[in-house]
Amino acid sequence: MFIKQNRRFGNLLLLSSLLTISFFSPTYAQEQTLIKKLVKKFLAAERDSTRSASLIVLPALGYAQETGVEYGIAGTYNFYLDKTDPASRTSNITLMGTLTTEKQKNIKLLADIWTKDNDYHILTELRYRDWPFNFYGLGSDTWLADEDFLEHQLARAKIDIEKKIVPRWYAGVNVEYENFKFNDREPGGIFAQPDVLGKTGGQYLALGVSSLYDTRDNTTYTTKGIYSRLKYAYAPRFWGGDNFRGSQLEVDIRGFHAISPKITLAAQTLYRGTFGENVPFYAYRDLGGDMTMRGYYLGRYKDKNYATAQFEFRYRFMPRLGIVGFGGTGSTFSQKHNLRLVPSFGGGIRYFFSLEHNSSVRLDYAIGEKRPGEKRQTGFYLSLSEAF
Repeated sequence: MFIKQNRRFGNLLLLSSLLTISFFSPTYAQEQTLIKKLVKKFLAAERDSTRSASLIVLPALGYAQETGVEYGIAGTYNFYLDKTDPASRTSNITLMGTLTTEKQKNIKLLADIWTKDNDYHILTELRYRDWPFNFYGLGSDTWLADEDFLEHQLARAKIDIEKKIVPRWYAGVNVEYENFKFNDREPGGIFAQPDVLGKTGGQYLALGVSSLYDTRDNTTYTTKGIYSRLKYAYAPRFWGGDNFRGSQLEVDIRGFHAISPKITLAAQTLYRGTFGENVPFYAYRDLGGDMTMRGYYLGRYKDKNYATAQFEFRYRFMPRLGIVGFGGTGSTFSQKHNLRLVPSFGGGIRYFFSLEHNSSVRLDYAIGEKRPGEKRQTGFYLSLSEAF
């Protein structure tokens, strides 16, 4: 996925530049013909009967005070490992990379692979992130006035391998390694409180198992079916100090129902939990982002447990175009911090760049809560693939 949240510039700048060049070019008539051909291609309703792969690359351009000018690319490649089997599910590889004028970087490589006969489902992630973020404290009742600016480095490598046991049911194993480093630019703030453990960072290696029941008709744009995944992992004490030792649990249940050929109702419930003694804050669960609880800064609310429920009303009025309305609620919580459900709602536009794979680019605007004395929390997202 590719996220642009609360940035004042972006892809609209690139688009307007291209249109300006075309309008004032001496070959205006020829370029107008080219534009018409491109529009026709982008809106074409015909599917590719060859089951070929598809590729899309988006430019990134943005600005924020803490990072300066941000630039880079995000792209995704969709393909079938077995073109001869019409039941073969879409595999994809996604790369995102951005740099800033403040010498920060964010590089992420994701893969979601379905092998021949859909016998194996393989998920991988490689990521390096040298990027500042705002810390607001722990729990579901944090305040904007407590914002503490941190330098942050993250290295992550993970792989999940699941094998089909019987039709629609998979079981597997997973391994994840994470390494964190932090530096508080503004000492004496809320980050310095004694209940925040792991202030300089840490690392852990988690080993786990998973179970997946999947009846979806399509993995990229589902119109009917159920997705139910349970994942558990344990991080032994390979390292001492503030390095995380404990358990992680995730339950992800999704349902899809086609009200009509063009309208789909989708719903998701998600729980993520972290268990152990003296859990460092970097192993806590975050509310927000572009996938769940849209409209909130990722990590605005942070705790050992996170639960959310969301729905989407999807209307694909043309093969290439659709609109979405969504809403939901969620909260972080623990024994120390009570559950406090907050709202998330909004809408968006979908462009399907590959009809063969039903792969989309989504543009969402989301609205969250308004806390007393603060501006209402909102988020703008440009992403590759559906939220769920």
